[in-house]
Amino acid sequence: MILGVYWYFKFPENLYRFQFFKFFKGIGGHANNLAELEARISVEHPENLIKKLEELHFRFKRMYLDIKINENQLLISTGDYTLFDEHFQFVSEIEKLLILANAILIDSSFEVRSSRNLRPENVKYETIEHRFIQIIGSDFKKDNAENLSIRIDCNLPLSSKKDLIDDLTLICREENIHVLYYFDRTFKDQCNLMLVFTNGRQMENAVQHVCINSFGSKVRQLTEKYPLHFGHFGGMEYYPLHGPYMQLMKDEEYILNKNKT
Repeated sequence: MILGVYWYFKFPENLYRFQFFKFFKGIGGHANNLAELEARISVEHPENLIKKLEELHFRFKRMYLDIKINENQLLISTGDYTLFDEHFQFVSEIEKLLILANAILIDSSFEVRSSRNLRPENVKYETIEHRFIQIIGSDFKKDNAENLSIRIDCNLPLSSKKDLIDDLTLICREENIHVLYYFDRTFKDQCNLMLVFTNGRQMENAVQHVCINSFGSKVRQLTEKYPLHFGHFGGMEYYPLHGPYMQLMKDEEYILNKNKT
């Protein structure tokens, strides 16, 4: 799984500018459609452009690229449920090819006579085996970003809290997780924790893959070392709202700070 900063509902206005591509937001809910980037263009010698797009796709093997064709008219699109920086970098490179090909932006629809589908490389999807792991999104951060994160709720004696956080930090370093922050609430000698694990922005050639079940197994092993219980103790008055306390951080303004603009 890829954790970290992504876009789905809104476009990263201050980070990317496109001449040809338009952003179509994801809807979510029952519609549950992809967020997409789409360019409708006409170009001389479309086969030459298509060949260059195929060559570019070798650099961005995690992406899909759909090309609908009617003679010299092309509808080029890509998308996902989580658009990382890598997706926008891919589109930025396509834009360069369109400019070199002297492509012309068109607004009208056309009949599709053929298509070319460049599929992403096969990805093995994990079924999460650990029930204490929650996969969560976020509200909007800087540049309309959202975060995909792991959340774990737990409680333990206050005296063990620091050692637990230190051990979780070591696990993060082993499991390719670069962001760890938490919220807490203490009561008597006990402590409720809301732990959040994620990553920063995901760039070309630097996408960080996380094996969720390997991470979860190491966290579960900590229950043998500490009197650690998953879930929170007590009622809402003991809900962990104090924080966030940062243990590991990267791209903080895209993780914690809300977009004020």
